[in-house]
Order: sequence, then structure tokens, then C-alpha cells
Amino acid sequence: MTVAEVATVMRVSKMTVYRLVHSGDLPAIWVGRSFRVPEQAVHEYLKKTC
Repeated sequence: MTVAEVATVMRVSKMTVYRLVHSGDLPAIWVGRSFRVPEQAVHEYLKKTC
């Protein structure tokens, strides 16, 4: 998922998603010039924090 898609699903800003990725709380891979976050990782993060 793109950072914008993750932000929409999590109902947070894109900057918050970038912070989570950079802190290591949300795993992501670098594709070209942007991050991609596995959908499963987003769901696991939401389960863990809620």
C-alpha cells in the first residue's frame, strides 16, 4: 500500500505514517522513490495499538 492509502485506512496524516515507518513501528520497503507498506503490516499494527 502507498503511504497515502495507509493514511486513509488508519485515519491519520501521511506525515504520521512516515514517522511510523522511520521509527520502525510500521515495516515498509523502498520502491523507486516511495515507500510501500504491506497491507498485513497495517492490520497487525492496528490490532496491536487498539
